[in-house]
Amino acid sequence: MLTKDLINHSIPQLQHRDTVAKALQLMNDFRLTHLPVVQENLFAGLISEDDLLDVLDDKTTLQALHLQYIGSAVKASDYFLTALDCCMQFECRVVAVVDEKNEYQGCISSWDLLKTIGEFIGSGHQGSIIALSVDRIHYNVSEICRIIENNDATILHLNTMFHPDTDIMTVTIQINKTEVHSIVSTFERFEYNVIYNHGPENRESEVESNYKHLMNYLNI
Repeated sequence: MLTKDLINHSIPQLQHRDTVAKALQLMNDFRLTHLPVVQENLFAGLISEDDLLDVLDDKTTLQALHLQYIGSAVKASDYFLTALDCCMQFECRVVAVVDEKNEYQGCISSWDLLKTIGEFIGSGHQGSIIALSVDRIHYNVSEICRIIENNDATILHLNTMFHPDTDIMTVTIQINKTEVHSIVSTFERFEYNVIYNHGPENRESEVESNYKHLMNYLNI
């Protein structure tokens, strides 16, 4: 999926001649802290609500402020995860999408990005999650896949996270099966460190445990 596929065309754009009052009103209406400034179809940058709140005269135009805009933008042909990197780097609620000539195509909101990432990692799928703590030199994705498949399960999503200053990585696996006991046992038999597993049976146990704790608290 490319960034151009996530453009939210309802997000308004500003021009240099617009006033501070208009910019703040649009930010309030759309519940955004940043908005794109576009001049003659070219992306100038994002303007921040914090910069505008300090302006004494809200009839002042954006051009008269001589602000340094935020360059939070990605190319329309970029993979959508590039927008996530940009959003984190500039700490903005929106990311502008431009073409090769820097012509403004639209904006991606952080909410739209979050929904897409949720779909990307399969958050809406039924199944279970298993997390392994693995030494980098022993990481073998083929073996992990084989263990999952030999237990009649399918990997829906696999993610790796490296821990700074260590040789340890966390491998998080989402599978289509709701029963994970046999898979966890197999991983442990192959001397994998299973640090987390969660499926429907775990959730039921948690509910039962929480209920018992509540009853004990109420002395029932």
